[in-house]
Amino acid sequence: MDVYRVAPFGAPIDAVVEVPGSKSIANRALVCAALAEGESILRGVPDGDDTEAMLDCLRELGLEAERDGDDVRVAGGLRSFKRGPLTLSARLAGTTSRFVTALAALGPGPYTIDGLPPLRARPMAPLHDALVAMGVDVHAHEGWGHLPVTVHGPVDISLDEVQLRGDVSSQYLTALMLIAPYFPNGLRFVLTTPLVSRPYIRITAAIMEAFGVPGVGLGDRIITVPPGRYAPLDFTIEPDASSAGYPLAAAAICGGRVTVPDLTDTSIQGDATFCHVLARMGCEVSQDSRGTTVSRTGRLHGLSINMVDLSDLVPTLAAVAAFADGPTDIHGVGFIRNKESDRLTDLCIELRKAGIDATDNPDGLVVRPSTPHTATLGTHHDHRLAMAFALVGLGASGIIIEDPDVVSKSWPDFWSMIEGLR
Repeated sequence: MDVYRVAPFGAPIDAVVEVPGSKSIANRALVCAALAEGESILRGVPDGDDTEAMLDCLRELGLEAERDGDDVRVAGGLRSFKRGPLTLSARLAGTTSRFVTALAALGPGPYTIDGLPPLRARPMAPLHDALVAMGVDVHAHEGWGHLPVTVHGPVDISLDEVQLRGDVSSQYLTALMLIAPYFPNGLRFVLTTPLVSRPYIRITAAIMEAFGVPGVGLGDRIITVPPGRYAPLDFTIEPDASSAGYPLAAAAICGGRVTVPDLTDTSIQGDATFCHVLARMGCEVSQDSRGTTVSRTGRLHGLSINMVDLSDLVPTLAAVAAFADGPTDIHGVGFIRNKESDRLTDLCIELRKAGIDATDNPDGLVVRPSTPHTATLGTHHDHRLAMAFALVGLGASGIIIEDPDVVSKSWPDFWSMIEGLR
């Protein structure tokens, strides 16, 4: 479909929403399963484009990766990696492109990692620089630090320390952490700038431990990964906390109640704490071993918040903030300009089209109380903008979203979920 017309919600919500498995957990687990010698079963694997791109890359590398509904069987091991030249297409998946680039450094190669034009525009230089320092032959085809890039190992197995920036994306560090156990002495990562999105590094360490590599050290500027080998595993992926933010935010905007089952208070995802942000805005929250519930009967309040550890939920919070009774100042997230879109400028441009007073700055944005009106909003190739604008449309009439199919990146059934809230 070319556009989606959001039907405003005229009554409080009362819904239970099942969300897909976490794509962040799934892609990390898929890399571990690809390296583990033997057969792993991953349960609850989401069917979004990012995960499907990862599965296709693993198959192209020569691994068996068979899907049966939400379960995926992976027959892993470095001995299964095909010799190149091979081309691995990450399509639009930034996470997949970065993880696969690092993974390719362990194989016989050469492997060319590529993607569609929007992905080619995204920055990759810190990862490519680090791989060069690790002895890998990295050839950029069109410009350093961008796809397409050809990677040809072997890595320098005598290496025990790598320096890289931490202030652009945590995905570079995660990509290298995932392959670090296969160095004889492990690896020590020295961050030359402060790390953003630290909760995602904690997810990485937790998945590595589940697959048999415990003992990852997470310091402020030093990350240490011990040597080891991943073991095949039967592993269940928990619901995606970033995706859960949308139905929970819908309850905040429209009033009523939404429950997301199985997103528990023991979740390893930092974004599972977003419900507590909504509590600060006036919602009632319950989070326990059964799931997460957000409800609202009173007014929504603005707040000032550093979202450095909840950066994927900035557009979600901005949508909620438009319906609050005071301004919301979101800061600490200047780095999200390098996501699928410029998630500060592009977000504010589109919100202003709908009459929402939103202004970006180098470190974030400010949203002031507004009365949204009819508008057609562009998604800028960004699934998170599309889904955030859907929330605006639930609380205001006449919101039309261009290129709505972009949500397939993480939640292909998102629009069915929106319609099922009624």
